[in-house]
Amino acid sequence: MKSYWTLLRTPGVSRLIGAQLTARFPFGMLSLAFLIHIEQIFDSYGAAGLVLGAMSIGQAIAGPLTSRLMGRLGMRPVIIATMFICAVSIIVMALVPLSVPSLMLIGFVAGLSTPPIQPAVRTIYPKIVNSRQLTPLFSLDASAQEIIWVLGPVIATFVALQVSTTAGILLAAFFLVAGGIWFVSLPEVGRVRIPRSRRKLGVVLKKPEVLLSTVVGFTLVAACAAVEAGVVAVFGHGSADAGWVLGIFAIGSLIGGLALGHAPIGPWALAARMLIVTIGLALASLWLTFWWLSLALLVAGVGIAPAFAVLFGIVSASVKFSDTAEAYGWVGTGQLIGAALGSAIAGFSIDQSGPVSAIYVAAGFAALGCIIPALGRRWHPDLRGRDISPIPDTEPIQVQVS
Repeated sequence: MKSYWTLLRTPGVSRLIGAQLTARFPFGMLSLAFLIHIEQIFDSYGAAGLVLGAMSIGQAIAGPLTSRLMGRLGMRPVIIATMFICAVSIIVMALVPLSVPSLMLIGFVAGLSTPPIQPAVRTIYPKIVNSRQLTPLFSLDASAQEIIWVLGPVIATFVALQVSTTAGILLAAFFLVAGGIWFVSLPEVGRVRIPRSRRKLGVVLKKPEVLLSTVVGFTLVAACAAVEAGVVAVFGHGSADAGWVLGIFAIGSLIGGLALGHAPIGPWALAARMLIVTIGLALASLWLTFWWLSLALLVAGVGIAPAFAVLFGIVSASVKFSDTAEAYGWVGTGQLIGAALGSAIAGFSIDQSGPVSAIYVAAGFAALGCIIPALGRRWHPDLRGRDISPIPDTEPIQVQVS
């Protein structure tokens, strides 16, 4: 913990983490808020899964595109424009009575305009800490983001039940705008300039390390999305228990991230962390009671933040600085496609076979995420004792002092 406190005292680190968490906080609320909102309107988890899937597909397409745009136009203009469009789309979905196809269309627009906060902040990190601090910082970041998934579902469920589902969605839109304004106002966002990449869009995916991170991120987030749908279906939208169970799931991730943040990242690191997630989700499928699900998902959560930290470290150590934002964009795209498919498959499986089927879907995705890095460990770099900062570009990088 001492090293984490040292990190937080490094100039710029704590405010960057705080601002990006606030800007991304809505996405810990929106999935559950929209799931409850749409299920109440149409009495169908399948309909809710379709809308959430459309939103996630939009986010997936946007990931590498908006990340690459930041190299051309700068971080601030891209984030401000996307933040405004995304907030308006979310508000329309909350306030205007629409059919499922219309909700899917506007949800797609909301996803397509998701501000690229995550690629931006992970591109900035290597410029504000030294190489020895980067691995712990990625772990701290992955752990801190679990605050989103601890408080987000609880707040979304509480507001949806005590006030209305519409109020929960509008609150998420407020966090999106307030957090986005805070983030773009930070001096670090103005100082760091992403050099324009000389490669064509998508070429960075030819790097096996980036592709591995993208595919495993896909399976991990698909598992989490399926669990979320399954837990909501177990307790129903009339109970706050779903929010508490998902919050405990995220607490497990927070614990794992802080406990394993300094563990060496060897060729088996990703498979080992995904194995923890798989075991926890398999246990969760045995009994669908509050306390058993809480315990099993606490175990599963221990592997999540450490797995994300490994994904970020692999990407950082494998690409040039000018390609980092796009690479993180593709990794985010993999995760969002996973969220889309995980939500959609779980939603339809719940309608057909009940809530436990969604937990089976989640465990299956997690197992796949364990097998892939085990079989592809020759593409998993050994980062033990290595500098994981991005590979420097051969031309000077412009830094604007503000």
